[in-house]
Amino acid sequence: MNISKISKNFELTFLGHSAFQLASPEGTTILIDPWLTGNPQATLESDKVGTVDLILVTHGHGDHLGDTFEIAQRTKAHVVSMPEISRYLMAKGLDNTVGMNKGGTYRFNEIDITMVQATHSSSAMENDTIVYTGEAAGFVVTLENGFSIYHAGDTGVCKDMEIIGDLYHPDLALLPIGSHYVMGPREAAYACRMIRSTYVVPMHYGTFPVLTGTPEAFMDEMASLPAVSVIVMNPGDTLT
Repeated sequence: MNISKISKNFELTFLGHSAFQLASPEGTTILIDPWLTGNPQATLESDKVGTVDLILVTHGHGDHLGDTFEIAQRTKAHVVSMPEISRYLMAKGLDNTVGMNKGGTYRFNEIDITMVQATHSSSAMENDTIVYTGEAAGFVVTLENGFSIYHAGDTGVCKDMEIIGDLYHPDLALLPIGSHYVMGPREAAYACRMIRSTYVVPMHYGTFPVLTGTPEAFMDEMASLPAVSVIVMNPGDTLT
């Protein structure tokens, strides 16, 4: 398909696994779940990340919280997350955090960041000890021009996705398809029926052997939803 149809003057770069970099129409740079160090799919090293204004963290697992602390400390980006993750980062010396919760909206440079439901666990490891980091979440990012992007984080399929579709009308959905820890292709396609976005990008697959869901299987499941365009991005690809 002609991916320029969805550009609307922003750029979305897939950094591998569930990590994305978003450049808004007015120049705000947002990272979502920036796991780069140790990510076999990553095409960018954390110390090579340039200017960042916001970092959105869906939950505390290492493959999502990732390099958040190091990048935010260096770039002075604001980190938006659950209050528990915010306090966890503050205890490590990071002071530019924004703790929020599901249903709330944080406004930054005319961009609305809304935290929404995800069905998953959330914790961090500290000296071989599990640290509670609140609940898992997703985000709906509504850009200055009104284009909205839903990053589901790690989640199973849930009826809350119908509410997300009804309330926020995301134009583009970023959905996990790997199975085992998250939705598989069948569940992700069912989620698309509720979300009703125009475009969907599969993520969180192929990084580990247990993540057996594939884009091909997802596209097969999506054959009955021709109104939703599936865009498969390789790590390093940019929609522009």
